[in-house]
Amino acid sequence: MREDRSMRTWLTLLLALMVAAVGAAGAALPAATALDGGPGGGPGGLPGDDPVGSSPSAPPAADTSVPAVGRAWPVGLRPSVIRGWEPPASTYGRGHRGVDLTAAPGTPVRAVAPGRVSFAGRVAGRGVVSVELNGTGDPPLRTTYEPVRATAKKGAEVAAGEVIGVLEPTGSHCPASCLHWGLRRANTYLDPLSLLPPWLLGRGPSRLLPVIGVPEPEV
Repeated sequence: MREDRSMRTWLTLLLALMVAAVGAAGAALPAATALDGGPGGGPGGLPGDDPVGSSPSAPPAADTSVPAVGRAWPVGLRPSVIRGWEPPASTYGRGHRGVDLTAAPGTPVRAVAPGRVSFAGRVAGRGVVSVELNGTGDPPLRTTYEPVRATAKKGAEVAAGEVIGVLEPTGSHCPASCLHWGLRRANTYLDPLSLLPPWLLGRGPSRLLPVIGVPEPEV
């Protein structure tokens, strides 16, 4: 009788130990799966999973860099800026996606930098010319000019300062006649004035300064 009670006690203890061991193995299973690259992550996980310990890759940010490749104003020598660039707070928010430059109807419109004419036609009744700028990355920077009657054809290679059209008398959104000049990289609007180097943005005509120690010529 005493032997039977001892046997039952040992069996009860053995069963308890087995249950505890199974529970410990189940608790450790998710960690082992993740480390081995199962559905929790790692090379053996689902397609596109990141390895354990690495952070998810963020989408690439829009490239907002603008090299100062401009070599000419689109109209005139140093036209007045009627309205500057006002980036919108959101994709469809209010703002001014370009700059407005004062110019009279019939003024020649020039490419600010070398590139290829990617569009020359009419949009919503306004004449528009777009030029993709050479050497500005992928996707390239693209300048737009409106309202312009195009003289350059789509696909034409143009040099900086080359005439691509003339300013139309109608279609401007300014109180007076003006050229709307825009800049984009893919779907991101940028400030077109940033294309111009400081020597083009400077105000006033160039002036030669006297050289110290050299007498001025007599008149």
